[in-house]
Amino acid sequence: MYVHDGGTLHEADGARLRRALGAAAAALLMAFPLTAQTPADPTTAQPERPTVATHAWTVAPGYLELESGVEWDRNPGGSHTLGTPTELKIGLAPRLQLAVQGTLNRPPQTALAPGDVTLVLKYRLADGLPLLGAFAVCPGVKLPAGSASHGTGTTDLSLLLISSHALGPVSLDINVGWTHRSGDGSRAPRDATLWTVSAGAPLRGSLGLAAEVFGYPRTGGPAGSAGTVAFLGGPTLALTRRLVLDLGTVIRVRGPQPNAWYAGLVVNLGRI
Repeated sequence: MYVHDGGTLHEADGARLRRALGAAAAALLMAFPLTAQTPADPTTAQPERPTVATHAWTVAPGYLELESGVEWDRNPGGSHTLGTPTELKIGLAPRLQLAVQGTLNRPPQTALAPGDVTLVLKYRLADGLPLLGAFAVCPGVKLPAGSASHGTGTTDLSLLLISSHALGPVSLDINVGWTHRSGDGSRAPRDATLWTVSAGAPLRGSLGLAAEVFGYPRTGGPAGSAGTVAFLGGPTLALTRRLVLDLGTVIRVRGPQPNAWYAGLVVNLGRI
C-alpha cells in the first residue's frame, strides 16, 4: 500500500532488467505448483504492506483489518517527505473486501496534514487458475480530500490486476495497474501505470522477509515524468497471529524515485 514515485541505470539497462524479471517470474511459475490458500483462521492478519504490490486474498466476511505505518522519503533533489499510509479493510463477502485508504503527509517545506482518500474494492475471481493462480481485480476511486499541497486535487479512477502464487513456502505476487485522473494534467498526469513483482518467505520462526521490484512507466502531459524502477526489501515479524510488524528500505534503481525507509504494523481487529 505504499506509494513511491528516481537514475543510475540507462534505459537499455532498465529494459533488460524488466525482461530478466519477467523471464525469472515465468520460470518460477512453470517450476512450482500454481496454488495459494487463504488462511483458515479468519483472525490471521494478511499484510498487504510493506510492498507496493498487494496479494489476491481478502479479509473474511464481517472482519476488520487495519494497516498503518510511517515512511520517510529522501527525494532525488535532497528534500524529504514524510507519510503515514493507513488502510482499513472490511470483509464484505467470501471473496470481496472494501478498503478505505488515507494518509497524513508532510511534503517539503509544509506541515503534516491529511492527504487524499481512496476507496478500493478487491474481488477474487479464482483461487487457482492456470498461470494466474489466485486472481483478483481491484477497482478504486481517489477523492481530492487533501489540500492543494497535500493532494493532487484530482478525482482518480484506478484498476489493479493481481496474480498470487504459493511456490512452496514462498509467496509470489504480480500486479499491473492503471490510473486515470481528472483535471488538465498540470497537477498530476492524466494517465499512469505501474507494475510490480514481489515475494515473501519465512526465515526463522515468526521472522520473514519481503522483497519487491516495482516500476512506474513514463507519463506524459505538463506533470509527466520519466519512468522509475526501484527495489524494496526488509524483514517482517509476526508478534501474534493477529499482529505483524515490518521494517525496510526502498532503493532507487532508475528515474526520479525517492529512496526511503518504512516501518509499520498490520492488526486483525476481529469480527465487527
